[in-house]
Amino acid sequence: MSDWKPVLDRLDELIARLDRVLPPAHTGPDWKAATAFRWRKHSRGGYLEAVRHPHTIRFSDLKDIDEQKKRVRENTAQFVAGRPANNVLLTGSRGTGKSSLVKAALNEFAGKGLRLIEVDKRDLVDLPDIVDLVADRKERFIVFCDDLSFDEGEPGYKALKSILDGSVSQSSDNVLIYATSNRRHLLPEYMKENLTYQHTEDGEVHPGEVIEEKISLSERFGLWVSFYPFSQDEYLAIIAEWLRGFGVGAEAIAAARQESLVWALERGSRSGRVAYQFAKDYAGRHA
Repeated sequence: MSDWKPVLDRLDELIARLDRVLPPAHTGPDWKAATAFRWRKHSRGGYLEAVRHPHTIRFSDLKDIDEQKKRVRENTAQFVAGRPANNVLLTGSRGTGKSSLVKAALNEFAGKGLRLIEVDKRDLVDLPDIVDLVADRKERFIVFCDDLSFDEGEPGYKALKSILDGSVSQSSDNVLIYATSNRRHLLPEYMKENLTYQHTEDGEVHPGEVIEEKISLSERFGLWVSFYPFSQDEYLAIIAEWLRGFGVGAEAIAAARQESLVWALERGSRSGRVAYQFAKDYAGRHA
């Protein structure tokens, strides 16, 4: 046995060194620390990290998307109340309030037990682990994936598809998926795929297998919420609302009109995000 002592000592020393280098093992999140969490990865696996300062945006802050607000609020209220509710896909033009609407839903219903877990697209393969982690909790969880889209063959695509519908194990009743995307079907679409459509003798048109596969993921979201580019009047109204919120007076708001249009022209967009960015800049200069 004495012959093994040097070897065992070396092993103990090696283990001690590894413990100092490797990240600490996570026993579980502090559920009382926050209402929003992020899924993080390291060499020992994944864990939930509390978001100490989540965005405080409210439904009332979001203008000219009343129908979208209504649908997301109703679905989320059903979910929090324990009634049937759908996974949600929010699609459309960039900067029109898709992500902000999800954050507003969290702020609206956090007091009733709603929690949000943000998951990066590359970590969607861990969805089964995340669902298992929260399955026995009393809270209701939205797993949120922002700006979601896939390239061909990405592993997260199959993981998400299985969780939404089609897996042997059913998703937990206290978990829904909310995702935003600029792509309606979440995958790139090519002109050549139109050639796969089949035309029957009675004039019906049926998509080919490639198209069917691309549609199959987005179809697994029970609720689709679409967003559209803002008109000039809507863009100006959003800016005026933000400027009033920043304490800018009516005369200064009226004077901001031309400058705000140039701002949008330079960015090639009249989105809500561009309006908010202009309002911050203008309010900061005219405070």
